[in-house]
Order: sequence, then structure tokens, then C-alpha cells
Amino acid sequence: QLVESGGGSVQAGGSLNLSCSASGYSGTAYCMGWFRQAPGKEREGVASIIFGSGQTFYADSVKGRFTISEDTMKNTVSLQMNSLKPLDRGIYYCAAEDLGSRWPEAWKYASSYRYWGQGTQVTVS
Repeated sequence: QLVESGGGSVQAGGSLNLSCSASGYSGTAYCMGWFRQAPGKEREGVASIIFGSGQTFYADSVKGRFTISEDTMKNTVSLQMNSLKPLDRGIYYCAAEDLGSRWPEAWKYASSYRYWGQGTQVTVS
């Protein structure tokens, strides 16, 4: 089960922190990913982390602005988003999957993940 929180509305240049609480997952390369979907667009990978290892990947569009992190004690993954732009708006989803040997190439494809949270809205004006 994945439960997101932390979305909201900010002005351009502002910051938001998203959190995803996870339970019931394990695997050699259990990947936690953040995706976003803007109206009329496909769901795109934003950032991912191998839970417990700290290995991370980012989409080029968010490098240097977003940071994904984990809290292994609380089983949560967070996405700190700074210097937000209007193009960053959309519904942000947390996803989880044991990618195994498909890591890291498969992290950014929504089809790689079976488990999804309900999504949280991010609006940047």
C-alpha cells in the first residue's frame, strides 16, 4: 500500500515536499518512484530510489531542483521540490516495484510498476 501526502499550490520558485508511506514491499531492488501526470499528457518518471540503498535517478528536467530521499525506519520516501516551475504541475504519484535486473533502465517507465498510490495534486502558478 502506498499513501502520498504533501501536495498543494505554490507560486513559481516555491517549494513543496511530498511524502509516500509504503508498506508490504521487499525485494533485491525494490524501487520507489515518483511520477507526475499533467492534463493531456502521459505519466512521466520524475525520480526514483532503491529503498535501503540510497541509489537514485532523476529526470533531466528536475535535476538540481528535486531531491528524493528515504527514511527506512518509517518506510517513507520523500520528494523535496524546489524552484518549482509551472511545467512541474500535475498529479504526482508514488509507485513501487521490485525491478530486479531491470534497474536502473526501467525506473522511468510507468509500465514497470505494479503498485501505485492515489496521487496528490501539485499546482504551480
